[in-house]
Amino acid sequence: MSHPQEATEDDLAPTETQGYKVGQSKTVAELAALDQEDESLQRWKASLGLAASAGAGGNKKVVLKTLFLSSPTLSKDISIDLTQPAADLAKLKKEPLTIKEGVEYSVGITFTVENEIVSGLRFLQVVKRSGVKVDKTEAMLGSYGPQPAPYTKVFASEESPSGMLARSGTYSVKSRVTDDDNNIWLDFEWSFKLAKEW
Repeated sequence: MSHPQEATEDDLAPTETQGYKVGQSKTVAELAALDQEDESLQRWKASLGLAASAGAGGNKKVVLKTLFLSSPTLSKDISIDLTQPAADLAKLKKEPLTIKEGVEYSVGITFTVENEIVSGLRFLQVVKRSGVKVDKTEAMLGSYGPQPAPYTKVFASEESPSGMLARSGTYSVKSRVTDDDNNIWLDFEWSFKLAKEW
């Protein structure tokens, strides 16, 4: 039996779009080899990072770098380094971040894609308080080709709850990043509390 505050697999199941079928997966090399006679198409594919040599390095891999929170009321973003050791990340479940009540904020992530194209990346996040789901975020990130520079995605802004009741507990959060092939690239638990100031 799971702990009452933990997000269940059903909470983190992506919404299925009726009629959507995942397309056939092709490697970067296969895509680069298509339409070899079309010079302008080859230049366009090269600008997307689809050069024939780009996919020669192994299996596709999405590396999550940071999960961050930004707000007009913050002088510097609150950032969680997702590349730190698992033991250090696990501490964030018991050592909550502080978020100011009643302010507009946005959550975002940075990540890199290595070796092959990843399709249908999706961000899922469930927030619970005392075991009750209070918020769920599901955002389609899209499909990305391999490149050394990180991609950054910021989600729609929200307003943090306010009031004495909202400040009286700790919120548990489970964040997950998946793709169309059902790979789970991030499965991370953390917590936060609301306060009058950051």
